[in-house]
Amino acid sequence: MKTQLTFLIFLLSGLMLLNEPARSQDSKEMNYGRTPDEMIPYGRFQKAYKWFFADPQPFLGPGREKKAPAGLKTVRVGFLGPLEGSVIQDLGQNMLNGATLAIEHANAKGGYHGIPFELMVHNDVGMWGAAANEVVKLDEEKVWGFLGSIDGIVTHVALRVALKLEIPMVNTGDPDPTLTETRIPWMIRTVGDDRQNSYALALKIFKELGLKRVAVLRTNYRYGRVGIMEFRDAARRLGYPLVLEVRYDEGETDFTTQLERIRNTQPDAIVLWGNAKETGMIVKQIRAMGMEQPIFGGDRLVSDKFLEIAGKDAEGIIACYPYNPDSDNPRLLAFTRAYKARFGSKPDSFAAHAYDGMNILLKAIQTAGLNRAKIRDVLTDMKTFQGYEGVTGKVVFDASWNDIGSVFLAEVKNGKYIFYPSPMDEKNLTGSIRKTDNKN
Repeated sequence: MKTQLTFLIFLLSGLMLLNEPARSQDSKEMNYGRTPDEMIPYGRFQKAYKWFFADPQPFLGPGREKKAPAGLKTVRVGFLGPLEGSVIQDLGQNMLNGATLAIEHANAKGGYHGIPFELMVHNDVGMWGAAANEVVKLDEEKVWGFLGSIDGIVTHVALRVALKLEIPMVNTGDPDPTLTETRIPWMIRTVGDDRQNSYALALKIFKELGLKRVAVLRTNYRYGRVGIMEFRDAARRLGYPLVLEVRYDEGETDFTTQLERIRNTQPDAIVLWGNAKETGMIVKQIRAMGMEQPIFGGDRLVSDKFLEIAGKDAEGIIACYPYNPDSDNPRLLAFTRAYKARFGSKPDSFAAHAYDGMNILLKAIQTAGLNRAKIRDVLTDMKTFQGYEGVTGKVVFDASWNDIGSVFLAEVKNGKYIFYPSPMDEKNLTGSIRKTDNKN
């Protein structure tokens, strides 16, 4: 009996070690999604029965045995983004510019063993079927991987088709937290998601500024619906549930009805989540109605278009942002100069992250060779690109291949954005995921 008990303890110990979550030296044993301890779901009541997303999902299928084709004139890489027929086609064009510049820089250095990379560009228009068809076309063009997209619906569909066709995918523009929670081992994301942005705003609003009553006005399409979900949950877990959440449709110009409802709740602050055009108009109407509450917002409030539309009423607004464009990072400075010379404008987050993401994809191809499964292996091995230093800073992956690196806040002062670290990086956000606490 004693021997059996000793063996059972040994066996259980081994299983717990096998089940221990993967860690990087940069993740410092943070909670999943870098969630602050005070925002852990049900964290004040009991420990989790089961932890999810703590281990990388393996790919055990075939494909690594395939030999590289001979006689290629170019090595094709795909791009999927909103370029026509979309309300965010300006963001898609910036993303394409960043990806194009990365391709040009790689080819100037010799491409793939002397063979130039070729970018196969495809437009998405936010339709489920259209996204699937475009990824099928990428497969028919025999790309070795692709970058995309921004819209949450498009990206979710593209990822599922990429799984079926086994095409490596790098996402640099969709902040939907549920994207990597699909656990599809053919994609990495190299930009912070709305979970990181929401935690940063919640800590700023409720903890640092001491505001308590917050109302939200958001776009009715997926970017607003999913984006504000994380902020709403964070606010509730901190003890400050939203006093009101109202919506608007893209293309609206009169927000009087929604703003009257917000004014009647007498909030301490207002959070906006939407695209630059509508949020710029909303800010002007808020101030025109005599509402003086501080205004906060999502990352798309950080744009020249927003400043142009909101004008002087943008002063003091604080928004989250996935990197610091004013950093003195030499890589960023060189990229900004090259981007301005090539496209005649300064890069935004979508351009900068696309440049980093495309460089990661190209390096994976150069490292693994022309084999999709092996390229996937390099992208997801939790070693090659963990801590990758790009123009947007350091990439830190969690076990779902989601970037949980630093996020920033952008405050409008004298008509310009001033960037500074968010409370997410100012305080010690520790708290291990200990799967030995699980009951199974």
